[in-house]
Amino acid sequence: MMTHDIKKIRAMKRTARVRGKIHGTAERPRLTVHKSLRGISVQLIDDERMVTLAATSSLAKDIAPKIAGKKKTEVAALVGEAIAQIATAKGIKRVAFDRNRFLYHGRVKALAEAARKGGLEF
Repeated sequence: MMTHDIKKIRAMKRTARVRGKIHGTAERPRLTVHKSLRGISVQLIDDERMVTLAATSSLAKDIAPKIAGKKKTEVAALVGEAIAQIATAKGIKRVAFDRNRFLYHGRVKALAEAARKGGLEF
């Protein structure tokens, strides 16, 4: 088995382990994070109806102009603030934070803290 395949399998196991403990509802949707080398994105998901309630990323039209010259953690904080504003506009206060397969460190932590400052509870 190739090294790349082993890494993909390990990542899928980590995702399943984290996702098995977290479930989103209409009152408390799942705030899931995905990061890549270039950007970061978040979604609010209702797992009961299997719908995405809100989403934003570092490539969104309202965030992309603000990221020039900023570090990745600062961009993640902007995305966290943006999702908090979108969620409060939709009447969502409480969420279940799904860090996916990523450690709660660096960009993921910055996003979570900014979302908390924006008014989300988790």
